[in-house]
Amino acid sequence: MVFWEGHLSDEAMGAFAPIVVYWIYSGAYHLLPPLEKYRLHSTKYEEDKNLVSLSSVVKGVLLQQLVQAIVAQLLFFVTADETAAGIEVQPSYPIQLFQILVAMLVMDTWQYFIHRYMHQNKFLYRHIHSQHHKLVVPYAIGALYNHPLEGLLLDTFGGALSFLVSGMTARTAVFFFCFATIKTVDDHCGLWLPGNIFHIVFQNNTAYHDIHHQLPGLKYNYSQPFFANWDKILGTHMPFDLIVRRQGGYEARPRKTIKS
Repeated sequence: MVFWEGHLSDEAMGAFAPIVVYWIYSGAYHLLPPLEKYRLHSTKYEEDKNLVSLSSVVKGVLLQQLVQAIVAQLLFFVTADETAAGIEVQPSYPIQLFQILVAMLVMDTWQYFIHRYMHQNKFLYRHIHSQHHKLVVPYAIGALYNHPLEGLLLDTFGGALSFLVSGMTARTAVFFFCFATIKTVDDHCGLWLPGNIFHIVFQNNTAYHDIHHQLPGLKYNYSQPFFANWDKILGTHMPFDLIVRRQGGYEARPRKTIKS
């Protein structure tokens, strides 16, 4: 039993709940006071370095989410496996947890290799992926600010593949996609808040991804959104130290000098 049962289908929730969760979670970050003592970059540095306005970011994210919702609805429609009574049978909780873990690994694998190739291919970087890096200093609302083609290829297709390979139901997918959305937003929030569960559990977190948005780390720390496995296996992992800045806040400082 879930709270939306009898009101919305699992397929509708799977398509639209991650969008609602995205704006609630990123909006909560946006409404926080400056919190300079917890920021990885100062507010002034963010304003000076970022190359795109908040309004453009919001429009870009909404466009990507529209495409995601359409693809999700189509995906759920063609993969529906209902009983004669029109009810999709849920597997046991251990199986659902295993499916979510599989989906996490599949999504990480897909996004690592697509993301890395978009950096290595100069044409793709210049014309597509560079749009995301206009946010030199990431913030929560901009987590899904991408070129439409990148959003389709990296996030939408990556999510679809994770769903298909894991074999999860639409109901399980609601929880997985909402969790992936929250994790992605948190990785871009730019804040190192005490007690943040994602910073405790995941090595791939806000500071880890911030390194990738810095010039020295541009060709490192490609892994997203869950684990750092592929970076470590393939030599693109950049370790860093979290330093307290004299002016207040933190700095994610790479431990090694990068050679192009």
